Amino acid sequence: MFTAPFAPSKPPLPNDLFGAIADLKRDLNAVILAHYYQDPDIQDVADFLGDSLGLSQQAAQTDADVIVFAGVHFMAETAKILNPNKLVLLPDLEAGCSLADSCPPTEFAKFKEKYPDHLVISYINCTADIKAMSDIICTSANAVKIVNQIPEDQPIIFAPDRNLGKYVMEQTGRDMVLWQGSCMVHETFSEKKMVQLKIHYPNAEVIAHPECEESVLQHADYIGSTTALLKYCQQSASQSFIVVTEPGIIHQMEKAAPDKQFIPAPPLNNCACNECPHMRLNTLEKLYLAMRNRAPEITLPESTRLAALRPMQRMLEMSR
Repeated sequence: MFTAPFAPSKPPLPNDLFGAIADLKRDLNAVILAHYYQDPDIQDVADFLGDSLGLSQQAAQTDADVIVFAGVHFMAETAKILNPNKLVLLPDLEAGCSLADSCPPTEFAKFKEKYPDHLVISYINCTADIKAMSDIICTSANAVKIVNQIPEDQPIIFAPDRNLGKYVMEQTGRDMVLWQGSCMVHETFSEKKMVQLKIHYPNAEVIAHPECEESVLQHADYIGSTTALLKYCQQSASQSFIVVTEPGIIHQMEKAAPDKQFIPAPPLNNCACNECPHMRLNTLEKLYLAMRNRAPEITLPESTRLAALRPMQRMLEMSR
């Protein structure tokens, strides 16, 4: 008779994940940082919610011993860059980023060599290797402000997002060399369907993230970072909004303005393509397991971390 080999049973998940996470957070002296595009349960358990700029600033300031980053890989890398002596956990190591993936370090190094006199400004949605090859990091919230601080006679490479780069060029009047990367989510919105949606909701304001394509942004009443969109919908007199970014932010919009209506912009196809599949890999269960197991941990070669730290520090200084 065949006998299966003994496999030790894994501890069951607690019935109250929220309570168990709170206990682990206290025991580990941990802080949970979460992006607005995470599932509502993760947003509700986070100590700090934000976009890339806010999360970077929070990671730089925290006195916690453990940083649990509910976001994607480059965000957790950023926290490690700023906190080399802290344990940085990411609930799912497969939570990557299509925009970061669109800028391979080897190819970008060759691209950079073609423009030796150019200053490299890289959007924070990139890998630690790309940050290490950059002079300054920016986010969608501060990109225009940072480019405006660069002398006009200094040529610039802007990477990796071509759509954000085009938007910054329009806002600043600067000509920049753009790396042709993009975000799969923000390029999935259909201009045709959005115009149809505007006809269906004639009183709704269109609010959009600058990672969207120019054809979509031309219909927007307001363009801004995720945090800026959240603030705008609270302050605007409008009662309804067509939201042209990853729909995870709508959870916070509905909490901040429960009397208003928020309509997610439609993707090209009849799918959930406007949801970031990488962000959604993180779950409340995985977050709990990461804290319980102290893994998966984010690590970086010290040479890469130090090289990436300098442009991050410049961003933080120029954003004050």
